[in-house]
Amino acid sequence: MAQARVKACKESAFAERFGVFAECLLTGVWIALACLGIVTYPAAFAAGARHLRRRTTHRAGGWREFVADFGAAGRTGWAVGLAGWAVAGAVWVDVLAARAGLPGGPLVGAVGLFALIGSAVALLRAAAVWTPGASWRGLLADAGRRTVLDPAGSFLIVCGLAVVALSALFLAPLAVPVLGAVAAAALAVEERHRRR
Repeated sequence: MAQARVKACKESAFAERFGVFAECLLTGVWIALACLGIVTYPAAFAAGARHLRRRTTHRAGGWREFVADFGAAGRTGWAVGLAGWAVAGAVWVDVLAARAGLPGGPLVGAVGLFALIGSAVALLRAAAVWTPGASWRGLLADAGRRTVLDPAGSFLIVCGLAVVALSALFLAPLAVPVLGAVAAAALAVEERHRRR
């Protein structure tokens, strides 16, 4: 009897890319669930980016690894989340001042919104390179520098955030899976920056 030969089945490039896209959407749902803790969004994005990094480097990992990463990132990441809400509150006060017609209000409001967007980009860049045991303070400081020194990459992340906002505007549930695409965009921008 002849032995049956087993060929190694390799995914086509299309199948591999579609698999990454599907994983991004699933990761967006995981991120949204992890963000329900209000101050847990930095840890959620860090765990999501780490999960996508495993997927794109062909390493095993699923829900359990995501939860473990989320727990590790959340030990100190909650303070970053709380600080983010404080920044958002300060920007809201700036916007209210701009609307009230106070002298210099429009300028203060514009600067506040610009600072909020920059902070969000720096946070996403920090989350994209997070590893267990990393200091959020150091990650954010480095990400802030990269945000300023790599405007093209930062603009790509802003575009990703705009897609989430527009998705939520058109169909709110659509914004949930798109969160994974934002994490993937931040991961891609960081990989691009690392290779330069």
